[in-house]
Amino acid sequence: MFVDGYNIIGDWPELKARREDDLESARDILIEKMAEYQAYTGIQVSIIFDAHMVPGLGKNFNDYRLEIIYTKEKETADERIEKLVKEHKRVDTQIYVATSDFLEQRVIFASGALRKSARELRREMESIEKGIAQEVEKTKNYSNKAKLPITGEIAEIFEKWRRGKS
Repeated sequence: MFVDGYNIIGDWPELKARREDDLESARDILIEKMAEYQAYTGIQVSIIFDAHMVPGLGKNFNDYRLEIIYTKEKETADERIEKLVKEHKRVDTQIYVATSDFLEQRVIFASGALRKSARELRREMESIEKGIAQEVEKTKNYSNKAKLPITGEIAEIFEKWRRGKS
């Protein structure tokens, strides 16, 4: 799934409000939520952020096992997403693009990808967060039957590994 980062930030109320004061924080929250989405669904997620108004070279990096892409100068997220859809489209792969940009939705649909609106993604994320909370509660109530008890510190290290943080 390719996520148009600033489009989602501009649509989700909690991120939109934060964007006004601290855009970096809004990006970080979206990245964390998409990491949870990827971990819960098993769907590979790439987040693309526009840099067309910012001078310099684009960059890619991985955080939480997500691919995070900042476009090159004078390149929009829509243009990069269209390229990525064409590069990754295969018969055995279903590609989703998360954006509420109507024109972009039509272009990617014509390229063979499916669209997911920001609203749909938000609802799905809310459902995932509820599922995670239920699993955490179940785990808390489950008695530890491991033969080798582990400390909270070790459990925290394992959790970081699970989330892709070193």
